[in-house]
Order: sequence, then structure tokens, then C-alpha cells
Amino acid sequence: MRTRSVFRFELIILLAAIGLSVIGILFIYSSAISSDGILQNNEYIKQIVWVCVGFAIMLGVSFFDYERLRSLSLYIYLSVIAMLVFVLVLGEVVNGARSWLNIRGIGIQPSEFMKIALILRLAFFFEESRNRYSDFIRFLLSLIYMTVPMLLVVIQPDMGTAMVYIPIYLIMAFAAGIKKRYLLFLLACGSLIVLGTIIPAWDIFIITERSVKLAKVFSETRLTIIVLAAALAILLLSGIGFLSVKKKYFYWIGFAALIIIVSFSMTLGANNYIKDYQLKRLIIFMDPQVDPKGAGWNVIQSITAVGSGGTSGKGFLRGTQSHYRYLPQQSTDFIFSIIAEEWGFVGCLIIFVLFFVIIMRSLYILMSAKDYFALYIGSGVVAMIFFHFIVNIGMAMGIMPITGIPLLLVSYGGSSMLTTMAGLGLVSSIYLHKYKY
Repeated sequence: MRTRSVFRFELIILLAAIGLSVIGILFIYSSAISSDGILQNNEYIKQIVWVCVGFAIMLGVSFFDYERLRSLSLYIYLSVIAMLVFVLVLGEVVNGARSWLNIRGIGIQPSEFMKIALILRLAFFFEESRNRYSDFIRFLLSLIYMTVPMLLVVIQPDMGTAMVYIPIYLIMAFAAGIKKRYLLFLLACGSLIVLGTIIPAWDIFIITERSVKLAKVFSETRLTIIVLAAALAILLLSGIGFLSVKKKYFYWIGFAALIIIVSFSMTLGANNYIKDYQLKRLIIFMDPQVDPKGAGWNVIQSITAVGSGGTSGKGFLRGTQSHYRYLPQQSTDFIFSIIAEEWGFVGCLIIFVLFFVIIMRSLYILMSAKDYFALYIGSGVVAMIFFHFIVNIGMAMGIMPITGIPLLLVSYGGSSMLTTMAGLGLVSSIYLHKYKY
């Protein structure tokens, strides 16, 4: 029987996280330098503080036995839910979203902390419900755990952060053995909701000569109701057919009809709620020239910065897009663009390798997890980091819509830094406590 030791601390993830954090501090500093060489803000100093606090949290969580979080997961989850509700009432509005708490001059974003709270609660639920409930009940109850905070964040509105909860849930549910058809149902509904939101906007902003007939199905309430009524009739008939003759094709017809009912119903709400700027974000990644001096400006300038870096870049502090202030939100959303411009392909490769090390090492640790609780926690953390990485870099390269999702460990921001460090601390705790003692 082996025992834990402080000398068995997970150094590989720690070193990779240090590398990314140092790069982040360097380019947050670079983003603050104007074309005249004048330092415009002290964000890099604040980031140094957040990094130091974050590493302290990572070390503390690493040596804390993750198994003790089983009994605390509900309290952590409900506490952050309460913070999200409080934010909606008394939070500060930043960049159009009421998502911040100001505590003695320090901005805190509870929606970031919700990622870890959700991971812990889902991990506990999926483990405890393995032999207690059917797959369908596990799916429904776990979906509620994800939906409640997601709706609270959407109301703020912060669509980017709310989106992160979805891959966290899907990956953890997959790891927990939830039937694939239930997860397929969620993916299909989500895809149709996005499609139903984009098509009317595409019809308005991009297609000017002739309208797309499909757009009317989503944009005209009367037609949407007709589609919903037809889908409901099909669902009822397929249900009767399945109960009568027990043929599977009736089941799948009803399955498809239910997807249409749910997605079209949600699309009605989304089209009435979504803001114009959020709508444009969904379509400019397909054609930034729709609004080159408005919503498309960020993408165009980011692509220009990434492409101008070449192999080795223009050199540290020698970028033009950032120093001439062409890139908005350049220390947060588009920090990868600055790295690509000043360090080129080499710098991008360093970022890719460091994230690859963290993700692959985390997956390796999960392979040796001694219980399902650890497995589910680790899968949630990996899903969070991977989704942030893919979406942020895709956003900077113009192949993903602008969502405001930061590049974890690199972008400026205290809440995301502490959340990420806590997540990596959980993975390190799984490694440190993988042997019973």
C-alpha cells in the first residue's frame, strides 16, 4: 500500500501553468504600451498579483484531499448560485453585462467560480446516482444542475461564459455513462437553436437581394407555430405507433419531432431576447465585411495581427496592431493575436505545446484515478480548459464567433485565473491522493 508524499506533487502541470502565466504577464504588459512607448495602464501588475494568489490556491487545493469535497459540493454550488442571484440585483455593469461584484475595489465574477462549483456538484451527483436512478432520471436531474446557473448567467447577459457550462456538462455526462442519445438530443437542440438564431440575421445583414425562405420559418411567429403544431402531431402519432407495434423507427421519428419542438420553442425566446450586438457576433465570423467598421472590426484586426506575425514575429513590444490600439480588448479576448504578431508561429506553437501538456497530463492522471468522483472532476476540468483554448484561439483566427471567452492562464483577469488554478489544483489533488493510505 503506497502513501502520498509532498515530493510526489504534480510538477508537469505546475510548470506548464507557470509558463503560460509568465507569457500572459509579458503580453498584458505589451498590450498596455502605446505606439509612443508610454505605459497606458498597470494591468500587468494586477495580473502578477492574481497569478501569485492563483498559485497559492493551486497548491492549497492540491494538498487538500479532493474526497472531502463530496460533502461540500452542494454547499459550494448553492453559495455560488446565491452570488449569481445577488449579481443580478446589485452587480456592476461592465461591457453591457451585469456580471461583476465590486468588493473594496476588486472586481469578482461569480460566473467564473460557477464552473468549479458545477464540476464538483455534477461529479458528486454522477457518482452517487450510478446505481440509484435510471439513465433518463440521471440525465434530467443533472441537466437541471447545469441549466439553473446557465440561465442566471444568460440573464446578465454573458452568453460566452454561459456557453462554457455546456461542454463541461456534456463531457462529464459522457464520462458518467449517460446514454449517447440523450447527449445527441442536447447537441441537436443546441445546433438548431443557433441555426434558428443565425438564419434570420444572415437574411437581414448578408443576403440583400433576395430573402431565404428558410429564414421565415424562424423569423415569422405564425410559421414557427405551424411547424411546432406539426411536430407535436408527429410526436403524438409516433408515440401511439411505438406503443402499439413496438417498432424502433417510431421511436426515432418521435425523437426527431421532440428535437424540433424543443429547439423551435427555444428559438422563439432567443430571437426575442438576444441583443443586436450578440446577433452580429454570430454572423460576422462568416463574413466580417458585413460590418467592417463595427462588429466586424475586431475580427478583421485580429486576423491581420495573426497573419502579420509570420514565422518568428515582429519582436516583443514591436507589434503594430496592439500598440496603435487597433485591437480592442487586447489584454483579454485577443491576447493571442498579440502573441501571434510579436512572436509569430513560434510563439503560437509554444502556447499550443503548453496547453497540450496540461491537457494530456490531466488525461493521464485521470487514467489512474481511484474513484469515479475523481474521474468526473478531472473530465470537467479538462473540458473547461480545452473549450476555452479552442474557442479563444479560433476567435482570434476568425474561425469562431466572438464570445468574450478568455485564454485561460494567459488573458488578463483575476476570476478566470483563480478558477483555472483551482481546477488544476483539483487535478493535482487527484494525482497526489491517488493511492489509498
